[in-house]
Amino acid sequence: MGAPIRRFPGGGTARKKGKPRELLYPNRLDNSRLETLRQLLADNPANTFARYGLAMEHVRSGDLEGAVQEFEAVLTTDPKYSAAYYHGGQALEKLGQLDQARDLYRRGIAATRDPHALSELQAALDILGE
Repeated sequence: MGAPIRRFPGGGTARKKGKPRELLYPNRLDNSRLETLRQLLADNPANTFARYGLAMEHVRSGDLEGAVQEFEAVLTTDPKYSAAYYHGGQALEKLGQLDQARDLYRRGIAATRDPHALSELQAALDILGE
């Protein structure tokens, strides 16, 4: 087993083995993560991994409208990117756009061949009801 993790105010953590060796401050990385993802997309707009990451950063920051736009952009480039259907639908639900969420889940169900993704999308649609 690894050393226990200490939690600090402001979100920092450290592995403790006698004294803190490594401090991690995730909140300090937000801007650099966004900048890195935007630079990757500037270099290659078809990079679905970077675009999906940018969408998730929008979700994390609470910019759900921006997230939905990025999830749709992922699906324009790669219609089989099943996680974008699920997380895009979740963002739409949080925005109160339930009909659009249902539509995105249905599109994902039709597009995916991954059994795990299919079950998650179907469960999300079932929760919303037809």
